[in-house]
Amino acid sequence: MRSWFSNNKGKYTCKNYKHLTMEHSELVAEMIHVERLTTQERLHLARHRRLQQLKVWRQREKEWLRHQTRHTSNKRHIYFSDSVMLLEAAARNDIDEVRRLLKKGVNPDSTNEDGLTALHQCCIDDNEEMMKLLIEFGANVNAEDSEKWTPLHAAATCGHLHLVKYLIARGANLLAVNADGNMPYDICEDEKTLDCIEGEMARRGVTQELIDETRASTEIQMLRDLQKIASLGGDLEYKDHQGATPLHIAAANGYVRVVEFLLDQHVSTDVEDNDKWQPVHAAACWGHLEVLELLVQNGADLNAKNKHDETPADICEDLEIRERIMELKTEQESKRLREAQGRRVRRSQSINTRTQSVRRTSIRDKVLTTKKDAQEEARLRLQAQQVWQIKDILNSPRLPREY
Repeated sequence: MRSWFSNNKGKYTCKNYKHLTMEHSELVAEMIHVERLTTQERLHLARHRRLQQLKVWRQREKEWLRHQTRHTSNKRHIYFSDSVMLLEAAARNDIDEVRRLLKKGVNPDSTNEDGLTALHQCCIDDNEEMMKLLIEFGANVNAEDSEKWTPLHAAATCGHLHLVKYLIARGANLLAVNADGNMPYDICEDEKTLDCIEGEMARRGVTQELIDETRASTEIQMLRDLQKIASLGGDLEYKDHQGATPLHIAAANGYVRVVEFLLDQHVSTDVEDNDKWQPVHAAACWGHLEVLELLVQNGADLNAKNKHDETPADICEDLEIRERIMELKTEQESKRLREAQGRRVRRSQSINTRTQSVRRTSIRDKVLTTKKDAQEEARLRLQAQQVWQIKDILNSPRLPREY
């Protein structure tokens, strides 16, 4: 009963309110008095009692509200930032709410945890009106999410031709490269949309050479940065907030030249990130076979497991690459077996050689050699003594003969 409670006297009362608290004996005594009243007087008394009841109810409601305010003031409240509200409104296509927030000054390029902007979202949802509103308020047509997808990538892969045309007219980059190395035209399957993009590329004089250079620009820049770090004696195995090294990043993106450079610098191939992924996991996951083979040739372990006990083969979705991984794994295990056998043979030969060496220089042989040397030395000493005696005789004066 909200702020009401029962006390030990068998009566109900309101906290902080003392009126209309009546014992049973008081009610009985009043009934005797009421019986003596006229009908008019009873009606007057009833109205008076009703007014008192209403006062009590109003007071009780006030007390309850004050109690609720005190009770809830200490509770935590969840507040959503305007940027979150903008993204949520865009996701449910609430253009009025989006307009209200943009007029309020909310950044149209606000992102979620995946780097998606409201412009990305409306390109996915095929909402032209929303897209035009966002661009009108300054949304970046070349904004990139965490996978480096631009709104044009999103519109192209979804085949939204009218959105593609509008984005191109507003300056969208036709040669933007996402994390997989794809440009918008690479991931467009709708023929009309693809014709539109390729036609615009042709009108702008885009050549295959320019496409290749642009596609490789990120890899080239990374290679230059690492070469500079190496020339200054810097650390080529530094880790980012996810524990990823440059070799992880190069393997994940298929940057063959960067991987070759790092391996030439003798960086570790079995270094782990925060999820215990090694570079070979990254190469397998994103299907970069050439990088994977380079890593294996330089000692990467195809049996390595991440924190979920997954090997590179377990996380590879490309069947052909997975089959190649299994072949490499078999080759790797055969090589290890041959190397182990070779080590055993060399160890056996080494033991035999040491045994033979010990036999040639055993204690008994050493004793015999020492005795022989001593005897030879004594013989030579005796010979020298005899030579000196002969010389003494020959050099001594001769005595006259007696006849």
